[in-house]
Amino acid sequence: MAGLINNLLILLLLFQNICLGFRSSLSVFKRYKDTTRSLSSECLGSEQPVISLGRSDFALDIRMPGVTPKQSDTYLCMSVRLPMDDEAYVVDFKPHASMDTVHHMLLFGCNEPSSTENYWDCDEGTCRDKSNILYAWARNAPPTRLPKGVGFRVGGETGGRYFVLQVHYGDISAFRDKHKDCSGVTLHLTHQKQPLIAGMYLMMSVNTVIPPGEKVVDADIACHYKRFPMHLFAYRVHTHRLGKVVSGYRVRNGQWTLIGRQSPQLPQAFYPVEHPVDVSYDDILAARCVFSGEGRTTETHIGGTANDEMCNFYIMYYMEAKHAVSYMTCTQNANPEMFRNIPQEANIPVPIKSDMLKMTHGHHEETKDSDTSSLLQQAKKEEEEILDQDFHIEEAVEWPGLDLKLGQVSGLALDPENNLVIFHRGDHVWDENSFDSKFVYQQRGLGPIEQNTILVLNPSNAKLLHSTGNSLFYLPHGLSIDKNGNYWVTDVALHQVFKLGTEGKEPLLTLGVALQPGSDRNHFCQPTDVAVDPITGSIYVSDGYCNSRIIQFSPDGLYVMQWGEESSLGRSRPGQFHIPHSLALIPDFSQLCVADRENGRIQCFKLETGEFTREIKHKSFGRELFAVSYVPGGLLFAVNGMPYPGEAEPVQGFVMNFSTGEIIDFFIPLRKSFEMPHDIVASEDRTVFVGDVHARAVWKFASTEKVEHRSVKKAGIEVQEIKESEAVAEARLKNKPESTHSLKDADKQPLVQQASSTGVSFVLITTLLIIPVVVLLAILIFIRWRKTTVYGADEEHKLDSSSGRILGRLRGKGGGGGINLGNFFASHKGYSRKGFDRLSTEGSDQEKDEDDGTDSEEECSASPPPPAPSSS
Repeated sequence: MAGLINNLLILLLLFQNICLGFRSSLSVFKRYKDTTRSLSSECLGSEQPVISLGRSDFALDIRMPGVTPKQSDTYLCMSVRLPMDDEAYVVDFKPHASMDTVHHMLLFGCNEPSSTENYWDCDEGTCRDKSNILYAWARNAPPTRLPKGVGFRVGGETGGRYFVLQVHYGDISAFRDKHKDCSGVTLHLTHQKQPLIAGMYLMMSVNTVIPPGEKVVDADIACHYKRFPMHLFAYRVHTHRLGKVVSGYRVRNGQWTLIGRQSPQLPQAFYPVEHPVDVSYDDILAARCVFSGEGRTTETHIGGTANDEMCNFYIMYYMEAKHAVSYMTCTQNANPEMFRNIPQEANIPVPIKSDMLKMTHGHHEETKDSDTSSLLQQAKKEEEEILDQDFHIEEAVEWPGLDLKLGQVSGLALDPENNLVIFHRGDHVWDENSFDSKFVYQQRGLGPIEQNTILVLNPSNAKLLHSTGNSLFYLPHGLSIDKNGNYWVTDVALHQVFKLGTEGKEPLLTLGVALQPGSDRNHFCQPTDVAVDPITGSIYVSDGYCNSRIIQFSPDGLYVMQWGEESSLGRSRPGQFHIPHSLALIPDFSQLCVADRENGRIQCFKLETGEFTREIKHKSFGRELFAVSYVPGGLLFAVNGMPYPGEAEPVQGFVMNFSTGEIIDFFIPLRKSFEMPHDIVASEDRTVFVGDVHARAVWKFASTEKVEHRSVKKAGIEVQEIKESEAVAEARLKNKPESTHSLKDADKQPLVQQASSTGVSFVLITTLLIIPVVVLLAILIFIRWRKTTVYGADEEHKLDSSSGRILGRLRGKGGGGGINLGNFFASHKGYSRKGFDRLSTEGSDQEKDEDDGTDSEEECSASPPPPAPSSS
């Protein structure tokens, strides 16, 4: 019996040791369990994504989870969440990649990756929200170091909480053995506040045209710098096939200082700035791309296809933390005359070898004989770093805002907190009795609208957060909100533009003369919309129903300039308007786009000069295009009007690529129908709101990614939405190349295996914890059974021997005594690294939009042309 008690005590000690052993090992990763992912056993060192480097520093390992690309020029993405919510700083990067398998890697920072899978085809995009490039690596690129005290800010209130790794597998001949790739990068992060914050400045030409056969074509970019000082330490160039050399300069007091100069046909890395360059307020940043049109038979434009070109000059900089801006762009040429003095070196091509040319673009010999679709796919990916467009817009049918009791909805906007702001007319309507033939308002006796005309709603549940604007307006029309949250509105009855604070009690600024239409500098005639430049504060007014012009004012309301004229008979020329109805400011490209309503088109102009840049017009617009909205990153949203009698184009919404003008998607509501959609606004997460002046309603639309993941209480609606989402997904798959099918299907099995392996440690722990309990119960049952039978001392001895054999098996075959779990834990131990070498931030060749009276707001379609335009 004493032997049995000893064995029980030993079993209890064993049980305690097992528990303590698991607790001490698992507690190390408890904080980071959400970031741990199941990876291939070939990925050495990747099972411990977070490695402590001291009290305030740690390393974050970001690796592909054991992938095998099935075709050349495959782009795969994966994401890792920052393992804490506090602010941290990336101070260095250590790549893990071989030029034999990986053409380039890019690391993005954002708050919402495009997928939650272990990895995905980058055709689905990198991030759903705004993303910043933090790091780039490409083969044969020279090393670049982050200067001491410099870091990329992540986490906290302003930094991204996710890292998204994009890996481009160029020539996959190295994968003939079917091995799995775990390329990636290790980040060195610190919680210590860095005095200097790193960022990216992108200079990009958007309107260059390269004539066929032309030997030398210059694309020039220049912008005045209007921020706090920044210090430049690395640069990267990018063009497609026709680029010969790209150069960047700082111009100060007429002196040109070289930032960097390189051939875009060499590996497109971040090269170090040889001599430190600082940029101060009012300096000019200038860049030139030199192209050759030789070998082309048609004009080449800036765009995203394989036959288009790009002209980009990236600058990596750092600023003092208190003034830091993480990302800036320049897309204009503010001073063309200055390029007469550009150094001659800017037009001298950098010689390269043919094998380097082949390597740069990551296309192997087989590409020459491959289908052109692969080239188009490559070009598409280059643009997706800036434009991520793989999505579909659908109505958010659970949104209750459609049932709000509103007047005629004339304007929509989003405030700095992303709340929806509605501008409506209360109990006033615009009909055939509102104005006389000279556009003078005829219903002043009604007085101003007594209801609050400005409503602020929670965009998620349509709950009213705030309302204002009573007893101020007669016929509201346009609405926009500046970066400080001020409301800018137009009133077509008053012929005025107002700036209001969030309380909306009294105007902070008034433009125009009340109730007096006119066409000089001090008067408007039914102004339709207003936009405010977030950088300069300049004010742009579209004027309007009875004038055909855009007027620019200073931030203080002083007249600066105007452009535009009434449309001529026949085809309207650039700069001519037939009701400039809606404005969309494009800060990324320093342009202003106008919904030229009755001409059924969008016209875009340079902010500084009013110079016409482009027209976007599609047959599906029909004859009227009412409103346009822009989302940073390159997406345009628009709504058209009801078709004229005998015409078939439906009233609907459009999503367009700003760079190309191409329509990406159409959308219509599922509940109710559009009657006369009057305004549209979109947020960076691609949530879209449309206000309808006739239906007196506001619809909410969202991308299918959001629709597919939402939870709806009503089971019937939920099932319907799932079916709709599946239908959309199926339609997408049918339109994708066959190679994408094979990639995802072939990798489905490894994904299942990887996902299942995450449960191994849990099952193992549970099993080992249960074993002692089962043994203990077995022994107790055996003792009870023994008492009921007659056995001698020999049987008791047998029990002791049996227990000893059980314990011996648990102790293992070795003769040292005690349990040995060393091999078990060693197999799960993370890969450790001694020291941390500062390595390169190298780039790639991948780039990242009722019958109409002349003044009747009844806004129904008129009889066939020449119709009098409907007012709105």
